Amino acid sequence: MRDGVIEVAPGRYRETFGRYYEDFTVGDVYEHRPGRTITDADNVWFTLLTMNTHPTHFDYEYAKKTEFGRPLVCSPFTVALMVGMSVSDVSQKAVANLGWTDIRLTHPLFPGDTLYAESEVLEKRESKSRPEQGVVTVRTTGKNQHGEIVCTFTRTVLVWKRGFGPADD
Repeated sequence: MRDGVIEVAPGRYRETFGRYYEDFTVGDVYEHRPGRTITDADNVWFTLLTMNTHPTHFDYEYAKKTEFGRPLVCSPFTVALMVGMSVSDVSQKAVANLGWTDIRLTHPLFPGDTLYAESEVLEKRESKSRPEQGVVTVRTTGKNQHGEIVCTFTRTVLVWKRGFGPADD
């Protein structure tokens, strides 16, 4: 394998994503790219699909009367985007997400803002009950186009070790 590509037959290559347990190093930071500009439609659809009835996300007249003066991006949408942006670096080869903790929403995000995310590896350990897997914990930070931190969370995933799992076929 080289640079995210493996040769599956002579002259035939398959793009690969993600990291095996062995590829994670505590202290490493992965910048997740590309960024994602959030549209008004994205925000309204997510808000209504999840049955969030707070008008600050989809009622412009209501939102004008808030301290922000305009609609806010629905906070679970921010978290979901950050998780999605991190998949190719953090959990493409995961067995399962084990949990999220310490979710902090530290600055408002608005439709039209571009979200960028990065994850730092906080710890890793071999699974006690699954010798072919390991547990990896990262802290993911989301920033807007101005570099302001809008959200942080800690995420723990169960990840396959090299040579195991469905991605190896």
